[in-house]
Amino acid sequence: MINSLSGRFLLLTAAFVMLAEVLIFLPSVARFREDWLLSRLERAQIASLALLATDEMIGEDLERELLANAGVFNVVLRRDEIRQLVLSSPVPAPIAATYDLRDPGTFELIRDALLVLAEPENTVIRVIGDPVREAGLLIEVTTETAPLRQAMIAYGLRILVLSGIIAVVTAFLLFVAVRRLLVAPIRRVVQHMTAYAAAPEDARRIIEPTARVREMREAELALQSLQTQLTQALRQKERLAQLGSAVAKISHDLRNMLSTATLLADRMEASDDPRVARAAPKLVASLARAVNLCESTLAFGKAEEPPPRLARVPLRALAEDVVEQERLAGEGAAASVDYLIDMPPALAIRADQEQLHRVLGNLVRNARQAIEATGAPGTIEIAAGESDADWWIRVGDTGPGLPEKARGNLFTAFQGGARKGGVGLGLAISADLVRGHGGRIELLRSDAEGTEFLIRLPKAVVAAEPGPVSRAARA
Repeated sequence: MINSLSGRFLLLTAAFVMLAEVLIFLPSVARFREDWLLSRLERAQIASLALLATDEMIGEDLERELLANAGVFNVVLRRDEIRQLVLSSPVPAPIAATYDLRDPGTFELIRDALLVLAEPENTVIRVIGDPVREAGLLIEVTTETAPLRQAMIAYGLRILVLSGIIAVVTAFLLFVAVRRLLVAPIRRVVQHMTAYAAAPEDARRIIEPTARVREMREAELALQSLQTQLTQALRQKERLAQLGSAVAKISHDLRNMLSTATLLADRMEASDDPRVARAAPKLVASLARAVNLCESTLAFGKAEEPPPRLARVPLRALAEDVVEQERLAGEGAAASVDYLIDMPPALAIRADQEQLHRVLGNLVRNARQAIEATGAPGTIEIAAGESDADWWIRVGDTGPGLPEKARGNLFTAFQGGARKGGVGLGLAISADLVRGHGGRIELLRSDAEGTEFLIRLPKAVVAAEPGPVSRAARA
């Protein structure tokens, strides 16, 4: 109850109502004290008028009775600039304070009321005010504070009880309203989300907006749109998974058939027919590309990368190893490729050495093949450095640049192939491996002067649960 939205709203409402009542309580008690003292002045004036009506000829018993009925010890009435003691009786104690009610301020009344409540002892006070109906210039009485304090306490208790009742009733009404207008729609949305999470492929579980409150209806509409898109995406994903499974089976069988065809094509090269001998190398190359496509498809479909094993990796040594492998792979090519490594010799980064080797290998291999395809010499540069937040690695080349069509899906499997015969998996795998490190890879530029990629790996260590972090293949 307390931890619920409506329960907390109930408590806050009651607290705020009580706070408002307390703020109202102080001026109310001050006004009550003022009215109580003014009533004493009015009674004293009536008693003094009775005396004046008899030409001041009354007995002591009647005078004491008039003062007792007025609740005062004496009455002083000033008329025609003459201060006249009209009624009097013995005062039991010295006068402790004098209060002028002719033009009091609000804060002054509140202060005096609090002083009366804070003083438990009975004292005698003098009160000055204006006579009723202009029966003189002023009237002045002396009275006790005990009756005033008792009356103020009784009034304050009545105010507090009434305030408590108002707070409880108001909080209850707001509690009911909030449950009906806010909590019930929110609970309905939560129930729909829970039911939808149990079977997101079931379109019947998509929420139908019914809320009348505008904000809640907007939330339901947003949830409906999200659930609709997610359901469609899950259905498409399921179809793609089924299609991928079928493609994997087809690729497996097709690879076996193509392997057999490759063996037969190799034998055709020894044919005495010159036309067959000339066609055999082209046929073998086509079959090799088809076999490579099948193997890449199978590998990408079933491989699951383990999380990177982070350790300090000397980056320059790793880059030199990658360059040496590519030099060997490019021996005998028509175009010569120069390799430049621009990074501090002592630069060490935190990464998985094997996975980072594959990423750099993919980028450098793509650059080498792009330069070799032009038949003109070119340069590949690997540069690296660090900032306070991350390490960066830049791989650039002076090749012909990427085709415009390839740039849009550069890191998408089977769609980002930039060279003839490629299957578009190298960059997709590289992007997955870099994401597994918490970093990112991006294309900085690609134009007639060359292509440049940038890799950023964060220095911050984020604890993660063990498990696969990306879905890629060994290229």
